[in-house]
Formats: sequence, C-alpha cells, structure tokens
Amino acid sequence: MSDPRTTPSIFTRGAVDLSALRTPAPSATPASSRPAASGDAGAPPAPAGLPGTETIIEVTEANFQATVLERSMSTPVILDFWADWCEPCKQLSPILERLAAEGAGTWVLGKIDVDANPRLAQALRVQGIPMVVAVVGGQLVEGFTGVLPEHQVRQYVDAVLKAGGISVETPADPRLDEADDALMTGDLDDAEAAYRKILAEAPGDAAATSGLAQVELYRRISGADPSAVLAKAAANPDDLEAQQLAADVEVLSGQAEDAYSRLVAVIKRTSGDDRDAVRKHLLSLFSVAGPDDPAVAGARRALASALF
Repeated sequence: MSDPRTTPSIFTRGAVDLSALRTPAPSATPASSRPAASGDAGAPPAPAGLPGTETIIEVTEANFQATVLERSMSTPVILDFWADWCEPCKQLSPILERLAAEGAGTWVLGKIDVDANPRLAQALRVQGIPMVVAVVGGQLVEGFTGVLPEHQVRQYVDAVLKAGGISVETPADPRLDEADDALMTGDLDDAEAAYRKILAEAPGDAAATSGLAQVELYRRISGADPSAVLAKAAANPDDLEAQQLAADVEVLSGQAEDAYSRLVAVIKRTSGDDRDAVRKHLLSLFSVAGPDDPAVAGARRALASALF
C-alpha cells in the first residue's frame, strides 16, 4: 500500500558529500580569495561548544567542521535547520531543545539558521524547513522535514543514538514500534489495529492516541491534491468540509498553527451541530500533535475564547 502522506517525510541523506563542507587546509592562497570570516588572516572563529558540555550549539559555515564533523566522531549531532520567519520551526525547535536537555550530553543539537548560512543549506539540500538530519561519525544519516509529534521525534533521536553506538536508557515499546512501522509504510489498517490494541490496555497512552489520530488524518487526505484543497477552502469559506480538509492539509504540511487558526475562525462564525463538528475536528488535530505541543496550548486557549 502506498504511503498517503505528503509531509512530514522521512528520507535518506546518505548521498550528500560532507567532505565539501570541511575547512580547507591553510595554503598560500591570498586571504581575499577565501570565504570571508572574522579574525586575523581569514581564520574562522573558535568553534562554539568545543570543548564543553553544551547540548545546544549554534552552527555556522565557519564552525561546521569543528562543531559538527569533528564532534560527531565522538558524539552524535542532530541538525535543526530553521529560520526566524518559519512558524512550523517554532513548533519543532522547542521539542528538540527539550530532548537535547534531557539527553544531558549524549547527543548535541546543532541549530542552523538557513538565512544566515545559505551555503550549508545548499550543500545539505535543504528544500523545506524545518528540516532535521543527523551526523554520526562524520556521516550524514536520514532525517525528516516538517513537524512531527514529540514521541516520533524522540524515536528519531533514539535511532540516531543507536546508530552512534549509544544505548538508549528508555526501552522501546515493541507494540508502539509495530504500530509506527505500519504507519510509516502506509498500512493504515494494521497501524489502527496496533494503536487500538495499545489503548485497550492503556487508555491514556499519549503516543498511541497521537498515532491513532494520525491514522484518521491520513485517511481523510488520502488521494487529495493539497493545492486544490486549499484553493477550494479559500473560495468557499462557509464550506465546513472544505475548511476541515484544508486544516488537515496544513497540519501535514507543517503549518499546524494555521490549521488551528482556520478552524477556530470557523467555530466563531458557526453554531449548533456545525460548530460542534468543527470543534471535534480541531480536537482530533490536537491529538495528532500531542498534549505537550506549545502550539496546541495556545490553540486551546483560542478555542475556549471562541466557545465562551
């Protein structure tokens, strides 16, 4: 069965040649012919976070070799490509930063501003943000684009640590792994059955609740053309089904805040059964992100204001 999702997506980055990002050895080449850098004789500044115990570092074109390539030989480095104008980045970055703090030095989060570091973005083939990849032992490993629920980001971090030969203290739940694997391969029936089995035994399991909500979300948008869905919603603001489907597309495109705002606005101008249907749809999208998502907290406040 084909995967019905658009984004977020998981992809392999192994074809990227990181050697091109290594700092060239000193030579007789005049300083004016080299990339500009602060400091005497064109030397790059001392890299942030080396040595030290920082769990979050700012990565630049000048310090990439030391802070990422060299550091990854002993400690996995997970890179978060972001920009100040990117709203989805503001949803994902706090999750990564929280997990990095929890990791207590077992891995390092490297934050790369794509606007300030266009060469890095180009070399690592950044086509959309937020984008996350990892570097282990000087080699680029697979990552994802868009916003994922915290439990899936945590699973990604665990996979990176295992790739780096670091044991993960929290044992993986094989039932959840089975469900997530089915979801990732697009087998929605098996994924639903697996998540429901977990919830039958542990009704409050947040990861399974989020997974089941994702199954329902992917089913709703299966076969839909995202551009056509958004265009229809823009042309028909009173079409509740169009607005709800557009919100689904926005969530899967990493624009969850836009989706929440869209449905809150619909709730404000509806009543009765229509309002209740849209409210339930919005709550299902909250379940996709999980209760710890900061964007959900803000949207819940907006929802309460719209209802009362």
